[in-house]
Amino acid sequence: MTTIDADTHDAKAGKPLKAAVLASFAASSHVSKPYDHWLLHDVLTDAVCEAIAALPYAAPDAPTHDGRRESNNSTRVYFSPQVQASFPVCRDLVAAFDEPEVRSAIEAMTGTRLTDGRLRIEYCQDRDGFWLEPHVDIHVKLFTMLVYLAKEPELYDAGTDIFDDTPEHNLVGTAPCAWNRGLIFIPGHNTWHGFSPRPIKAIRKSIIINYVAPEWRAVEELA
Repeated sequence: MTTIDADTHDAKAGKPLKAAVLASFAASSHVSKPYDHWLLHDVLTDAVCEAIAALPYAAPDAPTHDGRRESNNSTRVYFSPQVQASFPVCRDLVAAFDEPEVRSAIEAMTGTRLTDGRLRIEYCQDRDGFWLEPHVDIHVKLFTMLVYLAKEPELYDAGTDIFDDTPEHNLVGTAPCAWNRGLIFIPGHNTWHGFSPRPIKAIRKSIIINYVAPEWRAVEELA
């Protein structure tokens, strides 16, 4: 796999990975209801997206579909140091999000503090039958960002669902699941999200980027 360094230029996008990330933050759309979240375009460079989507990990053949990702922990893929050593694009993505300028931009945009945050990046491939119950992220997650890697038009409505804070958790909206589009929110008591059961007409590829607190226990998941 071709190395894509965080400070080199993507031939198609004409700018380096870090610059693409910062530009996507600057151009993001801030939505305040039912909680603060941000919708993004062109989050990474096309070359990085292509390389991640081409990683040689098959989508799980027989995953458990019970509304919780943790039910499939044994098949989940994280950009650990070992994975970074095998696939330079994973290393380069981690390096970009470890840049002080990127962390500072996130803090300025969202108001969160990432001083002691550690990176946790997961590569997801969801098949038909996948769903996630409405939930809030655990308190040791300081930041959550999803980047969708879907080129298929039929996956456009397969983004993350946003729910309100009522006992019924009514659906408020859905992030577009399209190539290099993104969603950001800061986990809190009312940041209900998930994926309502519905057909998934192709493999739903995405990455989930978290900064987590130092007390995060599953250190094997960390970058």
